[in-house]
Amino acid sequence: MNRDQTYFLLLNIGHFLDHLFMLVFATVAALALHREWGVSYGELLAYATPGFFAFGLFSLPAGWLADRWSRDGMMCVFFVGIGITAILTSMAGSPFQVGVGLFVIGVFAAIYHPVGLAIVSMKWKNTGMRIAMNGVWGNLGVASAALITGYMIDNGGWRMAFILPGVFSILTGIAYFALQRDEIRADGAKDKAAKKEAAAPLPADYKALLIRVSAIVFLTTAVSSIIFQSTTFALPKMLDERLQGFAGRLAEMLEPAAATSQSDTATIIGILAFIVFAVASMAQLVVGKMLDRHGPKKVFMTVAAIQIVFFVAMPGLQDGVALAVALGFMLGAFGQIPINDFMIGKMASGPARARIYGVRYVVSFTVLAASLPMIAFVHSNWGFDALFLILAAAALVILVAVFTLPKKLPVAPG
Repeated sequence: MNRDQTYFLLLNIGHFLDHLFMLVFATVAALALHREWGVSYGELLAYATPGFFAFGLFSLPAGWLADRWSRDGMMCVFFVGIGITAILTSMAGSPFQVGVGLFVIGVFAAIYHPVGLAIVSMKWKNTGMRIAMNGVWGNLGVASAALITGYMIDNGGWRMAFILPGVFSILTGIAYFALQRDEIRADGAKDKAAKKEAAAPLPADYKALLIRVSAIVFLTTAVSSIIFQSTTFALPKMLDERLQGFAGRLAEMLEPAAATSQSDTATIIGILAFIVFAVASMAQLVVGKMLDRHGPKKVFMTVAAIQIVFFVAMPGLQDGVALAVALGFMLGAFGQIPINDFMIGKMASGPARARIYGVRYVVSFTVLAASLPMIAFVHSNWGFDALFLILAAAALVILVAVFTLPKKLPVAPG
């Protein structure tokens, strides 16, 4: 493996760890702490809320610091900082102490998206594919969090679920620093030169086009976040409601001699949800390749149209047909993830790229948090059929907005 490949691998590992650390506590609270500390699962989750708030809010200052100092330097801060904080969180003796630790983990976790994506979008020419591959690593962190944490709980206690990933993150940060030490030292001079280039006034027509495209990017970022959060959060519950018969038959096929119980069905539904997520996440790789080949407008419109078709088709469906249609709209939900990051990477100037990514993720994560009450309200009053129609309307908003994109994006001057 050459130096360039090692660099990209370390950035991908960072994305994996970022999402892993943010979800360790969810499994720890569910499987260990509520028994050990005698605190309900719902009460424990309240202590995780400030960490998720920090995860979004601190993206902007993290991007600002990266642009002012060094992006590779901030990545070292991310790896070492989140690793040390995870180890310290493992020493907590009360829910409040865990909450403080999770908040600081959120602060360090906020570094990755604005900084790591700024590096990926600047370093390599095949931006779409690189962002997509990096996104798949983040999805693997989400998917692996419960598996890894559960194993740690069974084979060393819940504290090890924070300690071992923490140690691994610190070691990764040391390796990252050793690889990029010279670049970190040189970043100051590079950024000063880039700021001088960026200081020149932009032509009026270029500036108007940039404002127009930026408005579309941030609108679609917000709406896409509603779709992504609603589908990923609601999918297990939706499958549970609609696949009981299908899941029961699968359980009987796997264990024909045993009576099918509710736990058997729950296990099958969990496996089906994991398969849908895993297969759908691969859509990012296809989208990444198409972005490099065809640009964002055609690809984004195609993804939005796919979502509209499958969301409109979903109401009333049951069993295997519902599973197939669910896979269809999840392919669209995951496939849209790299597109806005691709457009920001192409348009944002070099000196300000991390800050702009920071704004993007403040918008995205704020909308993600706000989507949860919406899902709960719609489901409790009208059920998932209404939610699917709302999401179809959201995808239509994206389609219309993307239709107004120019054929060629305004390219960053730096």
